[in-house]
Amino acid sequence: MSQITKKAMASSLKKLLETKTLSKITVSDITDDCGINRHTFYYHFQDIYDLIEWIYKSETAKVLQEHDTYDSWQEGVRALFQYAIENKNFVENTYHSISKEYLIDHLYQVTYNLLIHVVEEQAQGIHVDTKHKEFIAHFYKYAFVGMAIDWIDQGMKSDYENIITDLSTLIEGDFHKALLRFERKY
Repeated sequence: MSQITKKAMASSLKKLLETKTLSKITVSDITDDCGINRHTFYYHFQDIYDLIEWIYKSETAKVLQEHDTYDSWQEGVRALFQYAIENKNFVENTYHSISKEYLIDHLYQVTYNLLIHVVEEQAQGIHVDTKHKEFIAHFYKYAFVGMAIDWIDQGMKSDYENIITDLSTLIEGDFHKALLRFERKY
């Protein structure tokens, strides 16, 4: 029942964002739309920003499932772009509000999680310190998220497939090459 209630509140927030900016939406607006009381909202979330964070975490976790390998990372990135398009009002409203940090922090987190799996996979048989693997994942994370933020800033108008193709072309084989540069010699 708890997940159903959380999903209902998420749907209400998204629905309200079609006609209002985030700064104009209150907890009462969400609870009235859901047909629940404020106590129920606060049982699940501390505030609207906590709800936003839950939405991003729960929904993007689904779209990224099984896309954390070298052969499938492009599908994971594609799934994130598609999620943004399908939830354009939500993404743009949260991005252009005080809760912008939730979206950006979340993008950094999910992108890092995706990339560290790719780096670990590519590191098989190469003796590389954990700190260097993490460095490589962080380096690419900043590039990927920077491109995504520019895309959102520009109204999500350009074809994200071009971004994925360009990223893929740019980093083809680079994870492995970077790992070799950091390899420990015994």
